[in-house]
Amino acid sequence: MATAEHRSSQTSPADLPPNVITLPQTAQLEALYTIIRDKDTKRGDFIFYTDRIIRLLVEEGLNHLPVVPKSVVTPTGETYDGVGFKGRICGVSILRAGEAMEAGLREVCRSVRIGKILIQRDEETAEAKLFYSKLPDDIANRYVLLLDPMLATGGSAIKAVEVLQQAGVPEERIIFINLVAAPEGIHAFCSKHPTTRVITGWIDRGLNDKAYIIPGLGDFGERRYTC
Repeated sequence: MATAEHRSSQTSPADLPPNVITLPQTAQLEALYTIIRDKDTKRGDFIFYTDRIIRLLVEEGLNHLPVVPKSVVTPTGETYDGVGFKGRICGVSILRAGEAMEAGLREVCRSVRIGKILIQRDEETAEAKLFYSKLPDDIANRYVLLLDPMLATGGSAIKAVEVLQQAGVPEERIIFINLVAAPEGIHAFCSKHPTTRVITGWIDRGLNDKAYIIPGLGDFGERRYTC
């Protein structure tokens, strides 16, 4: 069985900002990541296993939403004192790869509202630029799960949070969910948005000279959407 010492691609949690949470590093999770990292994994399998990880990430994200006391009456006539979620949520995907995470959110949260943001690099300034956004009208009153599978340099995620803030969402009500992150992107993002929680499945070694995450899993959108 693999141990933590054998996972050379995983950054130690001690190196992380306090607002970053990783999934429990189980042998099952490492096996799932091994499958999706393999360049020979077929598209159907890539979709199936990334969907499994996305479901785990969404479930973990929901664990960090605030709750309030709530009492219900059970079928036996007894009162049960439990909790309920405080406020409503919505998902916002960063196009296009983030759209792949929407189904996993809908599987967990029925009839959840979804917004979309398209951010691309401006070739003249080399900075992230907003090209399109469509957000729920009442997003300022919701908790937001921001969805993007890869966190490399952090530019798109930083810009996306700024777009949400301009729409009236406090950054502490945003939870950014991603599958694979680079330490450079994590620290860049957290330096800009220190109260936005980041839920990630795996933290890789870093970025290469082309700003690709290594060891990484390649272009997520290309592998997900291209036959």
